[in-house]
Amino acid sequence: MAFSFFKKNKEEPNDKNRVQEIPLSQIVPNQNQPRTIFSDESIAELADTIYEHGLLQPIVLRKLADDQYEIIAGERRFRAVTKLGYEKVPAIVREMSDSESASLAIIENLHREGLTAIEEAKAYDHLMKLNDLTQKHLAKELGKSQGFVANKLRLLKLPQAVQDAILDRTITERHGRSLLTLDDETKQLELLAQITENGWSVKETEEAIKKLTEPKVAKKKKRAVKSVTSDPKVVVNTFKKTVEMVEKSGVKVNVTEEDTKGFHRIIIDIPVDKD
Repeated sequence: MAFSFFKKNKEEPNDKNRVQEIPLSQIVPNQNQPRTIFSDESIAELADTIYEHGLLQPIVLRKLADDQYEIIAGERRFRAVTKLGYEKVPAIVREMSDSESASLAIIENLHREGLTAIEEAKAYDHLMKLNDLTQKHLAKELGKSQGFVANKLRLLKLPQAVQDAILDRTITERHGRSLLTLDDETKQLELLAQITENGWSVKETEEAIKKLTEPKVAKKKKRAVKSVTSDPKVVVNTFKKTVEMVEKSGVKVNVTEEDTKGFHRIIIDIPVDKD
């Protein structure tokens, strides 16, 4: 069955976009909100802007049971007006299923800047599971290439500590991509520690990974040099054993030994066949 994130919006009647004043006490955040980190500073800046110019764009909600409303779009605006002490907020209330609400909440945030690569990857993963989509179908719906979506999703294969570091912007997405080239989680975590401690750039990280993954060239062992003995008796015995080997081959060898001043002379006579 064909699926589209935007089909609901296109078919929705205009009267459904009527702005209403909804009490803040009845509004709850969307559990499918992909943005997990909200900067206090940015919320304060948004609150100042709203205080100065008013809320220019209403938030989008859906009606739940017990007179509660779930945020579909505009959680930062909701937090800002809460900070300002508003009792009510202008909102558009829409009817939609759990799946549609979750999908639209994720899509709305994906179209805004500021999500970390991990938040974006988790949003893609959630959308695929919610709507039973393939990477190819999701990419088409989002107007992205399949490779782009696949590369984001690969970040979720990193150890949780590395994902957290990308999430809180301690390291960049490119650092994370570099760490993916290591297939050993222990090495990934060890390198993460070095990146954060030393403030390594992506290039420095890649160089460190290259050293870890390059095949090590075995050092050639030096040939052991046999020591030559200085004991004359050993030398003489060596000659005698050589003579014995020659005689065993059938050659008659005549050996004469004599001691002279400072020398031990060995004369070896080997018969020559004159034929």
